[in-house]
Amino acid sequence: MAEIEGYNLPDELYYHKEHMWVRKEGDVIRVGLNDFSQKLSGELSFIELPETSSEAQADEVIGSYETGKWMGKIYAPVAGEIVETNSELEDDPSLVNSDPYGAGWIFTMKPADPAEVDALMHGEAAATWLKTEIAKHAK
Repeated sequence: MAEIEGYNLPDELYYHKEHMWVRKEGDVIRVGLNDFSQKLSGELSFIELPETSSEAQADEVIGSYETGKWMGKIYAPVAGEIVETNSELEDDPSLVNSDPYGAGWIFTMKPADPAEVDALMHGEAAATWLKTEIAKHAK
């Protein structure tokens, strides 16, 4: 796992420009909020999960979350069908903060085109992007 200026960025994951991470799991992907975004936002107090069985377009806002100081959006990283949501987050949205890449996952989806996942940021490209995002918010 890469650590960039105190933020975890697991090497095996793919990343969307709106701070969503993506893990391939067979023919579905698991999606959550990355470490940088959850730390910047603060502890989540509420989350609106996307609807299961709904279709989403890439970059579409499909949910939201709230903290004491922030209201953020949850994006579909690729086009596809929402398969499952993490219902544990309805009772404890702070799981996104305590374990963003594990128990704090937000939803799974079946991509309409699996090649879209491979087009997301990964590896060194993701690390370079995160450094730019950190610099933007440091000002």
